[in-house]
Amino acid sequence: MIRGRVWKYGKNVDTDAIYPARYLVYFEPAEVAKHAMEDIDPDFLSKAKPGDILVAETNFGTGSAREQAAMTLKFAGIGAVLADSFNRCFYRNAINNALPVLSMRGISQQIDEGDDVEIDLEHGRIIDHTSGKEFQAAPMPELLQKILAANGAIAYYRAHPAKIAEPVKSAGAACVGESCRE
Repeated sequence: MIRGRVWKYGKNVDTDAIYPARYLVYFEPAEVAKHAMEDIDPDFLSKAKPGDILVAETNFGTGSAREQAAMTLKFAGIGAVLADSFNRCFYRNAINNALPVLSMRGISQQIDEGDDVEIDLEHGRIIDHTSGKEFQAAPMPELLQKILAANGAIAYYRAHPAKIAEPVKSAGAACVGESCRE
């Protein structure tokens, strides 16, 4: 379970807004984290706390395929990202770097900034403790849950080298990539 305060963003939040390209020269997690969301929300780091949740509209993480965008949110302590849909490269980069992500069409219109939200990836359940509403998304596939639990793809596959060729069985991640274009 992941529980935190919500920070909301709109459509097509691109990787440069999440982690500006001018900082790609930095590699230390603490330095990378300092620049999370700064071009779209300069006060983000002063208000977001470890475990907080981003909620966005469609196509979150569009733009380049660089994994630093997912890494910066992880390094900044974000507990998860909920979105109506994700860019498929961002989605996979998030999983590979142990940043929980869950998509559900219309979720951005159901949850308000500042709400106290809990996410159950295994069952796809989203609970807004502020409004009292509950939502049902597709559960995260078991393999992706295992990758998150191992702290990312590299750690998972180091521990399970025979699993490298195992296909991911989708549990209906309804809104990742091309199928989500408006």
